[in-house]
Amino acid sequence: MRTYSAKPAEIDKKWVLIDAEGLVVGRLAALIATRLRGKHKAQYTPHIDCGDNVIVVNADKVVFTGNKRNDKPYYWHTGYPGGIRERKAHQILDGRYPDRVLRLAVQRMLPGGPLSRKQLKNLRIYAGTEHPHEAQQPETLDVAALNAKNVKRGHY
Repeated sequence: MRTYSAKPAEIDKKWVLIDAEGLVVGRLAALIATRLRGKHKAQYTPHIDCGDNVIVVNADKVVFTGNKRNDKPYYWHTGYPGGIRERKAHQILDGRYPDRVLRLAVQRMLPGGPLSRKQLKNLRIYAGTEHPHEAQQPETLDVAALNAKNVKRGHY
């Protein structure tokens, strides 16, 4: 028995469209990271980019469970001594670039390295409902129907 290893020419990359309205950030990011790496395919090969191209719309309408929207910190450093900065999740979602919350969640679920950086370029996130990828004819993936926990229930 020999182990199958896919060649780059044998990979069939699809385009997938996900509507993120009302979906929980962590669960959505885990699903997107799996799709980007190609682990949902039978011919998955760890050192080859065999994942799909993922388009996410309505990224500004993702939700957090619990108090994470108000309490979850995002840190960065300015490069100067004492330059650690913090911003809460609700400030980013209500700010100029609300797609960064989802992009950071997906990026942190991928292993670090050149291949993961290449796979992250196959992710396109848009805050609104419009996207310029209609020519690729993406197939819609209903994440809410996959598991009841993917959608936040109760009061917002």
